[in-house]
Amino acid sequence: MARAPVMAAGGIVLRRDSAPLIAVVRQRKRNEWVLPKGKLDDGETPKEAAHREVLEETGHAVAVHEFLGTLVYQSGARAKVVHFWRMEADGGPVRKLMNDIKAVDWLTLDDAIGRLSREYERAFLTQVGPIALAAAGLAPAPAPEQTPPLAAEQVDAALNGLMPAEAASVDELRQGGLLQKVRAWLRGAA
Repeated sequence: MARAPVMAAGGIVLRRDSAPLIAVVRQRKRNEWVLPKGKLDDGETPKEAAHREVLEETGHAVAVHEFLGTLVYQSGARAKVVHFWRMEADGGPVRKLMNDIKAVDWLTLDDAIGRLSREYERAFLTQVGPIALAAAGLAPAPAPEQTPPLAAEQVDAALNGLMPAEAASVDELRQGGLLQKVRAWLRGAA
């Protein structure tokens, strides 16, 4: 039986400077550079956990803004699900870093992507970093990707891998209209 995933939350933390900067933190135990994040405490919402974890790991009080996305990866024998929000720090640190964190660096988006130790975090920041900067009014909105429309067979293949447990087949999804809605959405997004 599969174990429940570890639930965590964090932030893409921006600071306004001559160029906008993004926080990355260095873990003491593994000596890796990562995005600030951590596990949810009992009874805590992901957004509350993200706010608390960023304060603990960066030492900066932050304003929490819009949700940016979720990163899911394997951590040992369990999946880890991390929800991220755009955050902004104003001024200097208001507390010491937690013991698990060795340092915090404020870097440009490209430098932050290059500094991260984990490939999946680099890929995530490459995607959401420009969105966070644009949402903060610190960069122009990224242009949507120009991709060719998906063929019906490609949509069916994708849905087979993402089918809800309640649906026995793609045919059941078609009967419920979900397939048509997803197909229309994918074509409209292309």
